[in-house]
Parts: sequence; C-alpha cells; structure tokens
Amino acid sequence: MDNQSLIVVNGQRPRSAAHHYHGTVEQSILRAIDAGYHVGSTVRIGQVPGSVIGYNISNFGRFSGASYPLLVETEYGIAKCSTREVSPA
Repeated sequence: MDNQSLIVVNGQRPRSAAHHYHGTVEQSILRAIDAGYHVGSTVRIGQVPGSVIGYNISNFGRFSGASYPLLVETEYGIAKCSTREVSPA
C-alpha cells in the first residue's frame, strides 16, 4: 500500500458559533463507511474516477463533514463529497 502525506489545513472558527452538533459528523462518516466507502475504495464523481483517501472531520463551515463526509482524490485534485455525489466504480 502506498503511503501518502496528509496536509492539515488550519481554518478559523467564528467566535459567534455557540454550539455545534459534533455527533452529526461522526454519524455521516459511519453511514458512508457502512455504504461501502472505505479508504482506498474506487469511486466516480460523475464520469471522473477517483478514490476515497479519507474522511472530512470538519464540524463547521460551508463544507462540513456532516454534509460532505468523503475526501476523494481525482486527477483534478482532492474534493469533499457527499455520498450522493459519488458512486462505486
């Protein structure tokens, strides 16, 4: 199995965000895993082939892990995806 370096992207959390439902990210990731989207799985985003390289654990922001739990690498780069946007290849 090939090793790949991961990059941590530091974001800024708005101070006004009083409460976040941390469990929803975990639930979304577990549903994606139960649906068969494991790290290393080959998928398609439309017609573009890719593979699942990890899971989005962000719990705030526009592309949180609750809605976009999958990290998919394609020839165009890495995308945060929902399970509705990908299909098994």
